[in-house]
Amino acid sequence: MTTPIHLVVILGCRKLMTMKRHFVKPLVSFLALALFSAVASAGVKIEHWTTASGARVYFVETRSVPILDVQLDFAAGKVYSVPDKAGLPSLTRSLLEAGAGDLDEEKLAERLTDTGAQLSGGVDNDRASMALRTLSAKPQRDAALTLMHTVLSAPTFPQAALTREKERSIAAIREADTQPGAIVAKRFAAAIYPAHPYGVSATVESVATITRQDLIDFYQQHYAAKHATISLIGDISRSEAEAIANQLSQALPAGGASVTLPPVTLPKSQTIKVAHPAAQSHIQIGLPAVRRGDADYFALLVGNYSLGGGGFASRLMKEVREKRGYAYSVSSYFYPQLLPGPFEINLQTKRSQANDALKVVDDVLSRFMEQGPTAQELMAAKKNLVDGLALRLDSNAKLLGYLSTIGFYGLPLTYLDDFPARVNAVTISQVRDAFARHVPRDHLVTVIVATE
Repeated sequence: MTTPIHLVVILGCRKLMTMKRHFVKPLVSFLALALFSAVASAGVKIEHWTTASGARVYFVETRSVPILDVQLDFAAGKVYSVPDKAGLPSLTRSLLEAGAGDLDEEKLAERLTDTGAQLSGGVDNDRASMALRTLSAKPQRDAALTLMHTVLSAPTFPQAALTREKERSIAAIREADTQPGAIVAKRFAAAIYPAHPYGVSATVESVATITRQDLIDFYQQHYAAKHATISLIGDISRSEAEAIANQLSQALPAGGASVTLPPVTLPKSQTIKVAHPAAQSHIQIGLPAVRRGDADYFALLVGNYSLGGGGFASRLMKEVREKRGYAYSVSSYFYPQLLPGPFEINLQTKRSQANDALKVVDDVLSRFMEQGPTAQELMAAKKNLVDGLALRLDSNAKLLGYLSTIGFYGLPLTYLDDFPARVNAVTISQVRDAFARHVPRDHLVTVIVATE
């Protein structure tokens, strides 16, 4: 199944990979800028299939750069954490590269350096990811993919590395628990997702209880082909992509049954104040709002640009910062997830004027929900979102992010092709209706850290 999408691909050259870093970076930037307009309308197609072991594969062939990017996403995010062991998904992901097969951490790093490849990744609420960037020439590509295969299929989770990483995690948690920005984020998540995994954060106590067997069990349960999405972009053919996807997916554990996640329920409206000696109040306002693939997403996206997502073009910035000087920055956004993700308004302000700033934010949100954007605001939002799409897709790495999201969340393969038309079709009444459905004001939660 194939679908054309119009994206931007930065050109490059194999010789760049052997040049010194301080020379390569400015030269790559120069080439990207010089060739941007020439490739902005280049046509690329997404191909999609499922491997025999159940992994869903999404592939874009590009021959402009001798590079291959591969990413595997697993249903192994923080929402799948074992009760009382918050932090387990993050520790499991970080320990994958601490040893695999007959290679210890140091030898793995040496092999990666020898191949010139890069392994990266991480964990969010929904998924755990591992990405590989390598030269597409067969010798380097095969060596890099063999390493990725080993890391994914035979992690050893060394006890010494686990002890070290637990100590680091505990130290980081203790430090974060003194910072107002981290405190407000934790308290906000817990308040808008009461009794739900989305609202649970790792603690010193939960991390301390995690054992090596916990990591092994979590890996065996969640890092399975049937829970995986494989995204490939680069200088290879469809048949080569199929072979790579089969190689990587066949090596994964059998996995357990799919986990049924508890539903998200709306929180009760409340204001939570947390004492802290910081000079500025850190404020978050919001609630669970929208999941990936929701029919209202484009209306929310366009509307939020006018409300608080458009920087200095947004109402919140104009009213809170420019007119009154209450905050250096104020913003709002929707973060769709597998289950309804948050709508948030964020700002920092002097402790003495926190209540005044909150009153302005409330007034702006109230008027916006009643009236929606003006015709001028709507036009500006559409233009920015559509015109800015190319800049958000001007490299294989950025495209990989979109491709993996399309795959993991089961979005239409035409998502990027459809984006301009879907944005331009949004009306003022659709924005009002979507906000009314997804931002019920009688469920909004406000968290203030450091207040009078």
